[in-house]
Amino acid sequence: MTGPFHLAFATTDIKRIKAFYGKFLGCKEGRSADTWVDYDFFGHQLTIQEVPMLIHTARIYNPKSSVPSSHWGVVLSLADWRKLRDKFKKVGVKFFIEPSVVMKGQVGEQRSMFIEDPDGHAIEFKCFENDEDLFRKA
Repeated sequence: MTGPFHLAFATTDIKRIKAFYGKFLGCKEGRSADTWVDYDFFGHQLTIQEVPMLIHTARIYNPKSSVPSSHWGVVLSLADWRKLRDKFKKVGVKFFIEPSVVMKGQVGEQRSMFIEDPDGHAIEFKCFENDEDLFRKA
């Protein structure tokens, strides 16, 4: 089976989060109310709900990398990944993890970059040279 994923998370400032996902990333806004909004995030549904307070836990990392164990993102085509990387660089986005090739020469080699949204959620944008490599084991 396949289908778009649905991810819901919280913010303390719905206007700020709308500026980030809607205006900056260009995600199409779906249904919304005063305290929540749905976005089309590359074909997947984000629901972001305003709450009075966020409780952040310490970010935990894979001990063999700088990648946080809690993150989410999207797999793009190489062309789209490069366009987005160039856009981020042009407008001066601070990368959480700079654009790079990871797992070079291994199964799973990919290009990856991380940014944070205004509430500190780590978002990964990645791509593979060949789309078939996404789930390739060997």
